Amino acid sequence: MRGDDRLLPLLSITIGLLLVPALCACPVRLTAAERHRLKKTACGHTSPSRDKLRAQIVLDAAQGRANADIARRCQVTVDTVRKWRGRFAAEGLDGLDDRKRSGRPSRFTPVQLAEVKAMACQLPAETGAPLSVWSCPDLAREAIRTGIAETLSASTVRRWLAADAIKPWQHRSWIFIRDPDFRAKATRVLDLYASVFEGEPLGDDEYVISSDEKTSIQARCRCHPTLPPGKTRAMRVSHDYDRGGALAYLAAYDVHQAKVFGRCAPSTGIEPFMALAEQVMTQEPYASAKRVFWIVDNGSSHRGQAAIDRLAERFPNAVMVHTPVHASWLNQIEIYFSVVQRKVVSPNDFTNLDQVRHRLADFELRYNATARPFEWKFTRTDLDDLLNRIDRHQTTAPTTLAPAA
Repeated sequence: MRGDDRLLPLLSITIGLLLVPALCACPVRLTAAERHRLKKTACGHTSPSRDKLRAQIVLDAAQGRANADIARRCQVTVDTVRKWRGRFAAEGLDGLDDRKRSGRPSRFTPVQLAEVKAMACQLPAETGAPLSVWSCPDLAREAIRTGIAETLSASTVRRWLAADAIKPWQHRSWIFIRDPDFRAKATRVLDLYASVFEGEPLGDDEYVISSDEKTSIQARCRCHPTLPPGKTRAMRVSHDYDRGGALAYLAAYDVHQAKVFGRCAPSTGIEPFMALAEQVMTQEPYASAKRVFWIVDNGSSHRGQAAIDRLAERFPNAVMVHTPVHASWLNQIEIYFSVVQRKVVSPNDFTNLDQVRHRLADFELRYNATARPFEWKFTRTDLDDLLNRIDRHQTTAPTTLAPAA
């Protein structure tokens, strides 16, 4: 074979390679939102390293860099760059997520899963277990004991229950409505919050007062001084303390004026409550008001018709309005008491009861200087919805359950 003939195959291969179109990198174009999100991921301190890498590849590709250049910068192979660049070009940000994998086949049947969930929705006593509430390890052991599964881990049970937000280790207390006039009493209170009484709007010289007592505020003198907070350190309060006695804090809150009137007493009772009423009703604008509505609960200091008559006899323009039984949550003064508990009483570190009295009085002045009325959002409509849900619950409740005493 001549030398020219030997060169013909090589020449043909070279020409063929020149005729094959070169592979072009997928163009990447980013919106402002995509660029912001990718930068946040690439520079985030808590972003997983794999997400940082993929975001950086796309950001470099959007700048027009070649795959080989990106591979050198990110210290990965060209195939890796080509993969994530192509996925983003085809699917956007969703393309940077891992593909769903089939995973290992489940060792448990849907029936077993349903039986464990059904057990979790039963009281332990109903299954004979000497427990008050279920935990995931308890459910796993019980499932094995009853033959639902040969082996079952607590983490598997936890994953099954989380799918349906079943939390048998938690509990909430509840109570049946026992007041036969619950709807009428609650409606009257809600109307007063909306400046309405018996279908008529309140006048400018009519006021609504929410009142109650916060009992047994103790003076706990800590055996060691309380340490202030510092860098990476919370306030430290000694566990040991000496008891310095307890007192009751009585308060009246003007619902629409956002003003608090408070006083301390050794204990609750008719006389301390009437002293609070005297404190409020003898000053303006309440002394000369047309009507002042006092919203109270059914505590012994102001319970029943006798309390209504007693207040009206002492102050003819005062009208006492009771919340329903077991409905102190309708009394707005309870919101103020929760503020006092969080900002004044806790953590309890008082030398004596005089310090408690002064702290409460000073906080009252501080609160009145900047207070605004509470944004009360529970309306008549919400009350009707609540009562309807309770009615449905009582209708469908198992007959074996007795009402709370």
